[in-house]
Amino acid sequence: MKRAACLVLALIPVASAAREVPSTGLDASPVSMMGMLALMAVLPFAIMMLTSFSKIIVVLSIARSALGTQQAPPTIVLTGLAAVLTAHVMAPVAERMYATGQAAYQEAGSSSQLLSSAGRVTQPLRDFLVKHGSAEERARFVDLARELRPPCEASLVGEADLTVVVPAFVITEQKEAFQIGFLVFLPFLVLDMVVANVLLALGMQTLSPSQVSLPFKVLLFVAVDGWGLLARGLILGYR
Repeated sequence: MKRAACLVLALIPVASAAREVPSTGLDASPVSMMGMLALMAVLPFAIMMLTSFSKIIVVLSIARSALGTQQAPPTIVLTGLAAVLTAHVMAPVAERMYATGQAAYQEAGSSSQLLSSAGRVTQPLRDFLVKHGSAEERARFVDLARELRPPCEASLVGEADLTVVVPAFVITEQKEAFQIGFLVFLPFLVLDMVVANVLLALGMQTLSPSQVSLPFKVLLFVAVDGWGLLARGLILGYR
């Protein structure tokens, strides 16, 4: 009993000190926690639509289809490779955004000034979207945005608006991805046709040309260092 009483007396200062610890901002403001959770939910969508991820994953998927290897490499491996290449492409943009945000935070004297400088922080990302988005697509989406508004508000829409820049960038990325995919698919299609004609000439109609050409396509892809060429070409496309 004496030991228990001593233990209780020893824990009294600890409990009082814990009560005196100020609560954190997240504990005091559930709104901040909800805002952080909402931001984390939107983050995957932003990574897919505002970066080079969509173009890279489409090209890699077409390359796998051209090889005809079904699920090799697996989808999770292609997604991881696309994420790594996207991080490599977007690293300079993220560094510029971080430097701009750090400078804006040091210059801002209040939270209202910090919020007003958010446009400067996102300017490097906007420049990236404008640079790699087609001017033709931006003009198209400007016309579409103006069609959805009354005539008195149509002139307020410009090519620098995010509602114009983002869809133009996404459509341009998908167009370029399918153009690259066509160039990747073409040599494997020629190889399939050659194998099919050889089998037909030999009278081996029972053999599937796709199964016979699969080892040759894999050998060709490995011989020319296909994955390395694809990664290099996709990254250098954002110079």
